[in-house]
Amino acid sequence: MDSTLITDYQQRVAFAQKKATEMDKQINTYSLYRLIVFGAFLVGIYISVDIGSVALFLIITAVLAVFFNWLVRRQDVFEHDKAYYQSYEAVNKNELDNAENRSNIYPDGTEFADDKHYYTADLDIFGRGSLFQLANRAATPAGRHVLAAWFNAPAPKATILSRQAALKELTGKNDWKLDLQARLLFALKEDTQQLQRLLTYLQMPVELESVKWLKLYSKIVPWLSLLGIVLSFYFAEARYATALFMAFNNRLTSSRSKEVNKADLIAGKIGDGLKSYADAFQEIEQQEWYSELAIALAQKIKQAQGKPISARIRQLAGLINNLNQRLNMVLGFLLNVFLLWNIRQVIAIEEWKRDNHQNLEAAFASVAEFEALISLAGLQINNTDWTMPEIVEGESYTLTAKVIAHPLIKSSARVANNYELADTFKIDLITGSNMAGKSTFLRTLGINTVLALAGAPVCASAMQVSVVQLFSYMRIKDSLNESTSTFKAELDRLQMLLAAVNQNNKIFFLIDEMLRGTNSVDKYLGSKAVIEQLIARHGVGLVATHDLQLAELEKQYPDYVRNFYFDIQVLNGEMLFDYKLKPGECKTFNASLLLEQIGIPLSD
Repeated sequence: MDSTLITDYQQRVAFAQKKATEMDKQINTYSLYRLIVFGAFLVGIYISVDIGSVALFLIITAVLAVFFNWLVRRQDVFEHDKAYYQSYEAVNKNELDNAENRSNIYPDGTEFADDKHYYTADLDIFGRGSLFQLANRAATPAGRHVLAAWFNAPAPKATILSRQAALKELTGKNDWKLDLQARLLFALKEDTQQLQRLLTYLQMPVELESVKWLKLYSKIVPWLSLLGIVLSFYFAEARYATALFMAFNNRLTSSRSKEVNKADLIAGKIGDGLKSYADAFQEIEQQEWYSELAIALAQKIKQAQGKPISARIRQLAGLINNLNQRLNMVLGFLLNVFLLWNIRQVIAIEEWKRDNHQNLEAAFASVAEFEALISLAGLQINNTDWTMPEIVEGESYTLTAKVIAHPLIKSSARVANNYELADTFKIDLITGSNMAGKSTFLRTLGINTVLALAGAPVCASAMQVSVVQLFSYMRIKDSLNESTSTFKAELDRLQMLLAAVNQNNKIFFLIDEMLRGTNSVDKYLGSKAVIEQLIARHGVGLVATHDLQLAELEKQYPDYVRNFYFDIQVLNGEMLFDYKLKPGECKTFNASLLLEQIGIPLSD
């Protein structure tokens, strides 16, 4: 990350901290106002009792309840803004921390790890220190699933190109990207199933008994309450009638508590979250888009039934938060006895569900895809030396790259290489010493190919790649739970590879040291037989090995097999690695020197 961008993030953090402090002061001020109003309410009760005026009590109670409710709503606005600025600070600070030490406040994708996947376990796609941890900026579970799906399998060329165009647009909208992240950051703390339960709830009506009568009565209750309060001021008899009226409303509300609780059980816990979703929808709606994918995603959100999704979601959030007013015992009692509050809100929510539930799933899915896109766009924003790869077509294979390096290694430590496999069928054998860089190079090609075929930028100055299905054979391990030895696990992986080559016409394999779980003779013979099988099936990929005998396959199959190597230099007993790929076969190995350094000299 360059110094200009670091300074920009630091300034954003400072701005967010300042605004959060301002909001905190406003919150404290309104908390004091609420305390004063409550004190005035107590004084009002005392005066009303002292002079024996029920009418005065009702008037004071009604006026102060309305004012108190207004103060609560105003304070909620400041609470909401404070939470936004705290989130904005967090997402910007996260970019700085991510660049410095690869930490991330977003999940690392461990839930998607699968040892039996074609390549994700070997290439560090999910889990701690993974590509997902580096890239992920999706706060919602749906967004993380979209991003994981993109890393799990190559997309068709048309899809890749559409994502690339959207990323190019988003790269120029870092302000908008960070704002959307801040709007959605709350989802990290939410129950991962909460939104899905809400969407399911919106499809299921809650039937109120005698709903037609309740709708009519709930509409006239406020006017009857107002009339009772006014008449109570002038007529003693009206005070008793109003008291009976209040008791009736309280009993009526209590009799419908089952339906109210059912609505609150699912919807009540996500009211504030819906406000933030509404803010996110609005950010997408109000932005001007020119890339085809972004336009299509935004179109699912912008207009539906004549009203933007953001306005509809905000309306639902308001209804749910209105329902939550019942949780304040004093205010909830007053609202129910004078306005039949709980029943009114449940009826309103049910009417909203009936009129607005269509297309909501598609709208939330659109937000999830935007989260996946901004995750990939962040890679380009924070790494200006990365590039968008060119996706090529053809019957044969292409994977060429200039100055390609491993994205999970810090820029100060990574070593770049060039590689060329241009419109052909080849198997490249890579020999070399221990720790010389063979495995890292295989992973470098693999992880950058995953990025390229997801539509993301790659850690290279240039790259061309076919749409291929990667297959890796690297970290083979035994399994006590499955009673599987290392050698049996290797055989299973090889069987999976050969089956994949047969079934898929574009498998690109990365093999690191075949058949480690057997003796050297069988290892060589078995590895040679596997490579010959792959040649016969027009397989394409790279094989890293310590076995120099395998390098002889280039002479036997000169049109298909190429040799490359990583070597070392030994100066004054010290091993020097340059980690550079070179054509040919390796002549220098370091095992004997390593053994001597730990006190185990080899006999002649």
